[in-house]
Amino acid sequence: MFVTTRVYWANMQNDPTIELSNDRMDLIMARLKTFVATLKTPVVGVIAEQTKDPFLVLISCILSLRTRDETTAAASERLFRIADSPAKLLKLKESQVSNTIYPVSFYRNKAKSILAIAGILEEKYAGKTPDDLETLLSLPGVGRKTANLVVSVGFGKPAICVDIHVHRISNRMAYIKTTKPDESELVLRKKLPERYWINYNDILVPFGQHLCTPISPFCSRCPITEYCERVGVVKHR
Repeated sequence: MFVTTRVYWANMQNDPTIELSNDRMDLIMARLKTFVATLKTPVVGVIAEQTKDPFLVLISCILSLRTRDETTAAASERLFRIADSPAKLLKLKESQVSNTIYPVSFYRNKAKSILAIAGILEEKYAGKTPDDLETLLSLPGVGRKTANLVVSVGFGKPAICVDIHVHRISNRMAYIKTTKPDESELVLRKKLPERYWINYNDILVPFGQHLCTPISPFCSRCPITEYCERVGVVKHR
């Protein structure tokens, strides 16, 4: 028998790892997958599909931080046109990288990080991008969101990338009860079926951008509205 979302949420006050019915999550994910299929794929996913290159996924992830997809896509295309490997990047000056990726957010800092990463990959890993979380996290400018995205999207290995959309929606529908994205990742690792790890971010990000928005979400058009507790939602459309 299903554990209802409302009962689940009450229990979550005491047990943040309590399991919601996998059958219920199967239904939720199926509906969300159908919905987001009509939307544009996030730029990092597009780059992964087109290039099959974990290094380009890593660099595009860094460029995408706090930057709109359209800007990230254009900057990535400009940069990869002249340097699509660590060795080629190291032939560029920092000013060249900065000018090429402008106007992504924090473009000067990102240029420094990108060149530092290229140097480390050439020196320690024969120009190859590591496929494990801990090694990726040791690289300059690489946080958990980026590292998990490279592992999952770049290498196709189970990893959960948690950004603000994934964190917000998972808590909003009462699937988890956490206060920070990093905490959400740890809880999701315990309770989200592994078969959804790789695509969880790809599905929830466009869903959060277009329908389940931070303020006044479009609940009247939501495909999973009957399974969502709307935790923290003050106003909706």
